[in-house]
Amino acid sequence: MNVPDDLLYTRSHEWIRREGEKIRVGITDHAQAELTDVVFVELPKVGAQVEAQAAIAVVESVKAASDIYAPVKGTVVEANDALSNNPALINTDPFGEGWIFALKIDNPDDLKNLQSAQTYKDQIG
Repeated sequence: MNVPDDLLYTRSHEWIRREGEKIRVGITDHAQAELTDVVFVELPKVGAQVEAQAAIAVVESVKAASDIYAPVKGTVVEANDALSNNPALINTDPFGEGWIFALKIDNPDDLKNLQSAQTYKDQIG
């Protein structure tokens, strides 16, 4: 499994890339492999205020539907509209074009509660 060292991770299999005052979020390679073929993504609304660990989006595959959670408290500033036409980007490029949403973080210290790449690797075995 691909687990980039420069990202942060959640126990619920989201990855987080810090970009200044905001973070970009998607699901990990492990998560997309477990879901198999993604067929639909319900994106969060830009401008929505979200709490940490709140369900914010849904990824549906041929196998299951899975909630995607906000890793920290913040405001949705972007949603990846490309997924509306091509949800398979989550399978083909989970850490790149398959990102799901971006948040403006309320408190950057909240990122300290997330997992390092090594801790996430240990979690998924």
